[in-house]
Amino acid sequence: MSTVSAHVALTLAAHVDHVFGVMGNGNAYFLDALERDSTAEFTAVRHEAGAVTAADAFHRSSGRLAAATTTYGAGFTNTLTALAEAVQAHVPLVLVVGDEPTSGPRAWDVDQIAMASALGARTYTVGRTDAAATTVIAIEHALTYRVPTVLAIPYDVATLDVGPVPEAPEPRLPGRLTPQGPYAEERVREITAALASARRPLLLAGRGAWVAGAGMALGQLADATGALTATTALGRGLFPRTEFDLGVAGGFGAEGAMEAVREADVAVVFGASLNQFTMRFGQLFAPGTRVFQVDVAAAATHPHVSGYVRGDAGVIASALVAGLADAEPSGWRESVNVAAARRYDDGDALASDGRLDPRSAAARIGELLPPDRVVVSDGGHFIGWANMYWPVASPDRMIMVGTAFQAIGMGFPSVLGAALARPESTVVLTSGDGGGLMALADLESAIRVAGGRGLAVVWNDAVYGAEVHVYGSKGVTQKPMQIPEVDFAGIASSLGAQGVVVTTLEDLDALAEWADQAPGQRDFLLLDLRVSPTVVAPYQEEIIQANR
Repeated sequence: MSTVSAHVALTLAAHVDHVFGVMGNGNAYFLDALERDSTAEFTAVRHEAGAVTAADAFHRSSGRLAAATTTYGAGFTNTLTALAEAVQAHVPLVLVVGDEPTSGPRAWDVDQIAMASALGARTYTVGRTDAAATTVIAIEHALTYRVPTVLAIPYDVATLDVGPVPEAPEPRLPGRLTPQGPYAEERVREITAALASARRPLLLAGRGAWVAGAGMALGQLADATGALTATTALGRGLFPRTEFDLGVAGGFGAEGAMEAVREADVAVVFGASLNQFTMRFGQLFAPGTRVFQVDVAAAATHPHVSGYVRGDAGVIASALVAGLADAEPSGWRESVNVAAARRYDDGDALASDGRLDPRSAAARIGELLPPDRVVVSDGGHFIGWANMYWPVASPDRMIMVGTAFQAIGMGFPSVLGAALARPESTVVLTSGDGGGLMALADLESAIRVAGGRGLAVVWNDAVYGAEVHVYGSKGVTQKPMQIPEVDFAGIASSLGAQGVVVTTLEDLDALAEWADQAPGQRDFLLLDLRVSPTVVAPYQEEIIQANR
């Protein structure tokens, strides 16, 4: 029997290799066909939000199309926060869901199309005769617009026998975006001239430059101009010459590095939206810096940009390199002690309240982590520590699911996606206690899937740290911001992991011992760091100051 659900499953499986989800009434036959007849691997999660989150992290780690599945109704509504994050982070993902029957909604059905649309995700509903073709259209939409797409299977057509799966065409995808707009070529020449005459040029790149495959061209541009480089948090490791890279721009940046950024007389930004955090609330560049931006957005995304080119970051960077073939490098980057500028304050062994100082704990963990690693981050006050103290080799090895939508509670399911996308690497989760409790259902999933290649660091300060630092400092009552101290190590141990309570830096010797073992000889490790809530991350200090 070849059903509508089978047409969807087998057509989708021709374009994806992993699907994450929870089985229910609405997607049971889709999963049956996927498991029996396709080569795609299904990985079960324990909460529907985790299905989309795991798929999201899989794409960010691998660059490949992601897929998730849930049932209708409550199964679909459980995905909404994770779906909103994926929309705002421009993640190409197909979410296969059950839906109300074609005869009309039942008492427990909701308007799923309207809900998805409100988040920015389009829905394609398969019919009796067009399931395969509609699946290809949904894939094409997700890849073309780099956005999650919902693929709905009405309940009453899911099991209809509609014959053999037809041969479906390949999705048609757009080519690389060449300079767009009436003055684009003129603007490229203007940037070329500005870089040629700059005494202190700076290149800043974000995740968009990585997606465009612009790393090599940007490295050539930095060499041609003698520019220092910096990245957004999602672009870490993009530039090939690390000895001239100032690290993360914005609140995660070292103070000396950010002082160097303010010395730039010309800055060219590639594939970065210049949000308030990257821009340090308007203080990243000095008032006299000429700022140019290259992006695929319709227009410049920050008022400090004086010249904008809409186009592919790699195409524009290559054009600039060609235009600067005869230029002399500025020599600025050789005059700056980049290593000293990037140095962070490692803090004290213990904070004033006797609990761990998160800075010293982060620095020590950074020394002990296996070098071949992918770091996945939940949201919360703690997000600065990994970005400051744990180097990563490339942007697809720092996965921050939740930051686009300012959400927490997506950490544990992110481990699954990264672990399956990077089966050779250690996956390191950084999470807070608040977000960790929200995502607790998929701690089991993380342990089951990542096994000895998985490590979770829980910054356990018994509060919602961001709220305490921003609003508690204003006199807002802190009782709702407090969390009873949870024994995450004990919970992890009960699920088959190795849980370690860390109250001193010496307790991190457990990480050193774990890292010395082969992945097949060790269990998933969870470090329950009992850190002080009194130490405020530098980026949080900027937020506090801006709010004042």
